[in-house]
Amino acid sequence: MLAILFFGTLSFVLGVILSYTANKFRTEIDPIVEKINRLLPQSQCGQCNYPGCYSYAKAIIKKNEKINKCTPGGSELELKISKLLNFKTSLKTTVINEKKIFYTVWIDEKNCVGCSKCASFCPVDAIVGTPGFVHTVLQKFCNGCNICLSHCPTDCIKKKIFYE
Repeated sequence: MLAILFFGTLSFVLGVILSYTANKFRTEIDPIVEKINRLLPQSQCGQCNYPGCYSYAKAIIKKNEKINKCTPGGSELELKISKLLNFKTSLKTTVINEKKIFYTVWIDEKNCVGCSKCASFCPVDAIVGTPGFVHTVLQKFCNGCNICLSHCPTDCIKKKIFYE
């Protein structure tokens, strides 16, 4: 009974300390950075040369970073961000001859050994297959982040760009 009372009191005191610390050292979140972060695909692929999507969103606002560096988001994301920021983006860079550009990957099934390393690193679970068998990419779900490329030991995953 004494142990329950002791740990209950200790938990209450630590909770009060954590609550006070959280309020005292609260960081201000820029609402526009948060809106851009929500638009980003959250694949955390790092192709924009930032460690994650939030860092890239923050760099867009704080460092005037280009808005076309997110490969998985593609031109559609660029248009959404430019609309959010009221940019007059050049549609020449995002749409070629009024065609949308999409990035994806495909697996050369002749060379796939079924190691399933690519599937374990895919942030959107677009690669399906079981260990020891050929894997395939579900094009509908692939966002073209290319994380799987660096984890394939047989280099059987290839980039694919297509236009709609």
